[in-house]
Amino acid sequence: MKCQNVQISQISAVSVDNKAGDRSPKRTLADIQSWIVSYLADLLEIHVNEIDTTIPFDRYGLDSVVTVSLIGDLAEWLGYELEPTLAYDYPTVEALVRHLDADLQQRF
Repeated sequence: MKCQNVQISQISAVSVDNKAGDRSPKRTLADIQSWIVSYLADLLEIHVNEIDTTIPFDRYGLDSVVTVSLIGDLAEWLGYELEPTLAYDYPTVEALVRHLDADLQQRF
């Protein structure tokens, strides 16, 4: 499957502090999108440029176990809890990142 990588045009400047404290790097939304794209590319054994951020997760063949694992790993990387159903509520990388933007605006 050959797809173009579509970037979100307006990513806010919000960053996320990892729970480990001041020694942890801040996570920007661009970092989060890059992490998700890299995660999917590694999982699917394809190049990151082949991940289209507007294609639903299920179109990449992800089952519920893998999708919940993705959200769990993302939560661990971010350092705060995420609802395991987020990938169903926001079924594309783009939608998930936009949701996290709104969530981070409220949290931080």
